[in-house]
Amino acid sequence: MAGTGGVCMNAAYRAAEPADAPALKELFAESFVETFGHLYRPADLQEFLDSNTLAKWQANLADPEVAIRVAEADGELAGFVELAPKKLPYDTAAPAIELRRLYLRSNAHGRGIADALMRWALKEAALRGAQEVVLSVYVDNHRARRFYQRYGFEAVGRYDFMVGSHADEDLILRHIVMQAHA
Repeated sequence: MAGTGGVCMNAAYRAAEPADAPALKELFAESFVETFGHLYRPADLQEFLDSNTLAKWQANLADPEVAIRVAEADGELAGFVELAPKKLPYDTAAPAIELRRLYLRSNAHGRGIADALMRWALKEAALRGAQEVVLSVYVDNHRARRFYQRYGFEAVGRYDFMVGSHADEDLILRHIVMQAHA
């Protein structure tokens, strides 16, 4: 697929390793606060960030049902994508996997990294036997929604994404996995 129109950042891609847990935790928190922090009361944001523990990242990295791929550029983690068993409230008879997270540092936006991570995620989903990939995206995150639409994701439901006691209106999006991705 075509890139985002930006110059492809010189990035290296690899499977995440246990030693990446602190960097993943930090990148997730940094990116989340930068993108969404202004939406929440400080107490709700802090409660959400406090739940982003190193132990959770370590458990995800040790779980064979979770796949995390990282992009490194300029000596730091530039982004990552995480696939995991489906937990979103979306009923389907097809084997499905959840794209739980796709986050980039702000300096990695528009440089082809998200596209490379998404192509890997769709291929990995097919290799894991998924026929559908589902995710949730904040209804007002128009940049992300346009990105997912380019990959054929379509809205199939609504989801309350909790940040502390604040419920964000998220859309549940679905992508039908084609053999071409395998």
